[in-house]
Amino acid sequence: MKFSTIKKSKLLFAIFMLFSSQLFAYQPEFSTAGFYSLPNTGRQAYSMNVAWRFNKGDINNASDKPYDDSKWQVISLPHGIEYLPTEASGGINYQGIVWYRKHFTPKEELKGKKLFLHFEAIMGKCKIWVNGTLLTEHFGGYLPVVVDVTNNLIWGQDNVIAVRADNSNDPSYPPGLSQSMLDFTYFGGIYRDCWLIAHNNIFITDPNYANEVGGGGFFVSFEKVNEKEAIVNLKTQVRNEQKQNFNGTIEYELLQSDGKLVEIAFQKFQAKQGESISTLKSIQVQNPHLWYPELPYLYTLNVRIKNNKGVIVDGFRQKIGIRSIEFKGKDGFWLNGKPYEKPLIGGNRHQDFAVVGNALANSTNWRDAKKLHDIGFNIIRLSHYPQDPSFMDACDELGVFVIVPTPGWQFWNNQPIFGQRVESDIRNMIRRDRNHPSVLLWEPILNETGLWGESKSYSKEIQGNTVNIVAEEYPYKYCYPAGGPQDYFSVLYGGVPQQNKVYFTREFGDGGNVNDWNGQNAVNRVNRSWGEAAMLMQAESYANSLKDVISSFKNSPQHLGGCMWASFDTQRGYHPDPFYGGLMDVFRQPKYAYYMFMSQRDTLIKDASSGPMVYIAHDMTPFSSNNVSVYSNCDEVRLNVFKGGKQYVYKKEKNSTNGITSPIIIFKNAYNYDDFRKLSRANKLDDVYMFAEGLIDGKVVASNKVFPANRAEKVILRVDNEGVDLVANGSDFVTIVASIADKNGNIKRLNNYYIEFQTEGEGHIMGDAEVFANPRPIVWGDAPILLQSTTKAGAIKIKAKVCFEGAHTPIEGEIVINSIENKTPSVYESKELNFLDKIQSISNKSTLSRTQKNDDERKLKEIHQQQERFLQK
Repeated sequence: MKFSTIKKSKLLFAIFMLFSSQLFAYQPEFSTAGFYSLPNTGRQAYSMNVAWRFNKGDINNASDKPYDDSKWQVISLPHGIEYLPTEASGGINYQGIVWYRKHFTPKEELKGKKLFLHFEAIMGKCKIWVNGTLLTEHFGGYLPVVVDVTNNLIWGQDNVIAVRADNSNDPSYPPGLSQSMLDFTYFGGIYRDCWLIAHNNIFITDPNYANEVGGGGFFVSFEKVNEKEAIVNLKTQVRNEQKQNFNGTIEYELLQSDGKLVEIAFQKFQAKQGESISTLKSIQVQNPHLWYPELPYLYTLNVRIKNNKGVIVDGFRQKIGIRSIEFKGKDGFWLNGKPYEKPLIGGNRHQDFAVVGNALANSTNWRDAKKLHDIGFNIIRLSHYPQDPSFMDACDELGVFVIVPTPGWQFWNNQPIFGQRVESDIRNMIRRDRNHPSVLLWEPILNETGLWGESKSYSKEIQGNTVNIVAEEYPYKYCYPAGGPQDYFSVLYGGVPQQNKVYFTREFGDGGNVNDWNGQNAVNRVNRSWGEAAMLMQAESYANSLKDVISSFKNSPQHLGGCMWASFDTQRGYHPDPFYGGLMDVFRQPKYAYYMFMSQRDTLIKDASSGPMVYIAHDMTPFSSNNVSVYSNCDEVRLNVFKGGKQYVYKKEKNSTNGITSPIIIFKNAYNYDDFRKLSRANKLDDVYMFAEGLIDGKVVASNKVFPANRAEKVILRVDNEGVDLVANGSDFVTIVASIADKNGNIKRLNNYYIEFQTEGEGHIMGDAEVFANPRPIVWGDAPILLQSTTKAGAIKIKAKVCFEGAHTPIEGEIVINSIENKTPSVYESKELNFLDKIQSISNKSTLSRTQKNDDERKLKEIHQQQERFLQK
């Protein structure tokens, strides 16, 4: 498929999405334990997230079934042990042992089924008991823990799952380094989803449980991929735990995104009692829709196991993206048989979020991917561990390449057990993520370990062996390990250029060593609260680094591009300050640099993720620069300064040596505060603004208008949800942002109010006053909170007001949102749910009505007129 064809297809897709969004809210679909449910197959995924008992600290007999946990707190998963302040670096988080216990009575319909508990991750080392029996012990906090519980449940009565998790320092498993020396924070707890997977005794295995090299579960790979045809290899492991041999058929049904049948294929097999067998079937797809970042086409593949009478006994859905990946030295990166004609530009991502640490809801991971996609990023490097499956699902759907790394950071332990656990992590991350079309590269080496001498015992031989492990686990085409500078990696992160290798800048833009003076005072590290001047400097710093990366690609496609460090502000272990170098803060609220990167995205298709844009990085305050910075990807930008004022015109000039356009346009001395003040004094406030237009081929294709904020009049509320509804599953949450605004809705950035929030209905605020979650201080005009759903769908009213209201303080704001029904079945005891802690709303309410506020506004006008008469004398 040619790029022009991609763009046309993307335009049609964008029009469809725009039309669809007007009919219904979009709701992403997330996999469960690596698959999507398919009706009438006998297989079902149940959420185990709701209503766990929790205790911080160790208890000797908490694994016993009859242990009395009635005084423990009741929580839901994902759970990160505790709520945290936004400044949660420097080791303030709890490190040590915690306990979880879940009570449930299994439904009769599950009797006779094969049953697995699938924890997506538990931080640190853990032990899992069911009804007092220890079933497994696991080391490492980023990959699945799967437990067969079939023979441990008791029917018709209360069952208890007990989990002991420990996130304290332990050098015996990766990352291994003490958190007081680590550049990110582990946090803790059962911080991802937990599923109960039920199916019959003839079943497709879980690859992370099967523990088979290069196999287990379902594995899709490709051989021949081009616009005319593709060979799709389907490898499936089936296990027979019946009391007799089994003869059956695997049915593969490939469907287009619109549900139209593409291909159906069958594979007969025989499995003896207690045996696992693997089958391989290849299908040919004519004129395939190929997966590109610009058009991430996903097929649906239904996989069914049938007995010799044609009865379905197991099955599920997979989402398949057909694509080929090749790296050709000086010819660069080839996608689907053709050179990829633009650089791979993206960011590094840590998984932590404000207040909740690592315990993100699936929707939050999806929104993170969406925000990065909408900047124009086409690649994300995960730092420095495999991340939530929902983030991988989102990248498949949105069209963002991913580099998946094994856990590690500047540490190696020569004890054999450490190396064995590193190898286990590499194998299991590939087994978990191998079917995602978004995976571009595997990073099997421990980040910055041995690269610059941080751990000399992490030898070249050990690093080279990781390449062999990747090849064993993915023994097919289009699989590439990244690392370096050693030459045995397919894609190098550094070293001496070689003719047959391509290079990628894994981290660009950050200014120095993690802990020297230069690094800690680098201009790219800017907290959003520091305001306009600091954020402009950050954007300029990243723009210079970005130009260098693009220039390198322009000079030679052998340099693929790079990922900036880092996408979001993130917490650190060793340092008391968070990393402030994100394009967005810990609540994912944007800084100027976000829009600067957006100015580099494609202009040809006008949708949310590409297309023309123009953004005025200026807030028209008394302290704003006389120079006006504008970010745009248009050929020409016109800036109009107040109504009837001067118009500035800038045509982007291309550097004659490498053809790179500047990401930043600066209109010098375009802003004069006194000019605006005079218009204001003349009661011409509506004339006070800056208006920018972006033009391509002489036509206006984008615009942005900025007004200065006047007197703070009100609190306004918005939902930062990327168009995705809040799900009533007891775990989902969404960011609600309160802002101080003037009467016209212009955000007043320069104020220091604290905002109190209260809720009514089926939701509550996460965190409390102890971590400054509520009330929240205003930061650059905004005060975000996290709103979590209950298990009942319904309306949620959120109110926000300034603390210490007075006759002239801004009036309170209000917004109502609705959570939607959870379609995934959940397992919990109703009586346990009744004990879930309810975070109480702040009870005091405003004593000032809106009518009284209007009366006060009339009085203010009288005062203004009085002041004018005084100044005229």
